[in-house]
Amino acid sequence: MITRRFVFGAVAVLALTPLALAAQDKVEIVEPWARAALSGRNSAAYMTIVNHTGEKDELISAATPVARVVELHTHMMEGGVMRMRPVQAIEVNVGEPAVLRPGGLHVMLINLTRDLKAGETIPLTLRFRNAGERTIEVPVQAAGAMGPAGHGHGHGHGHGPRN
Repeated sequence: MITRRFVFGAVAVLALTPLALAAQDKVEIVEPWARAALSGRNSAAYMTIVNHTGEKDELISAATPVARVVELHTHMMEGGVMRMRPVQAIEVNVGEPAVLRPGGLHVMLINLTRDLKAGETIPLTLRFRNAGERTIEVPVQAAGAMGPAGHGHGHGHGHGPRN
C-alpha cells in the first residue's frame, strides 16, 4: 500500500528535478577541445563557458579519468617570460563568456593515464561554485592544434559539439 508520505516525497522529488536540471542548463559549454598527447605527459582542455544565469559563477575544479591530476591554469608574464600558473577558480561572469584557450586560461591535464589520440573524445567533469557539476565529452585534436576542429587555420568552418 502506498503511504501518503511516499506520495508526498515522490511529488517533491519530481517537482525539484527540473530546477536541478535548469541550473546545469544555465551554464553552457561551447566548443570544448583538448590536445593529443602521450601517456605520462600533459595535455590541456579548452572551451568557452557562457553564463546564462543572473549572477556570477566560478569554475572551481575539474576532473577526468584520463589524467592523474587536473588543475585550472593561466599564463602569466614573469620577468619577461611567459609561465603557466595554477589558479583557484575561473570567473564566469554574466554576459561575458570565459574563454579558455592556448596561451591563456585552460584546464591542465597532468600525467595522463593513457594516450590521447586525435579524433577521440574524453570525459571531463567541470565543477562550478553555483551551477554544480557538469560532465562533458571533449573532442581531442592534433597535438599542435590551436583551436577546435574547423576553427583553426587551414580548416573548414564546421562547428564542434555544444554541451
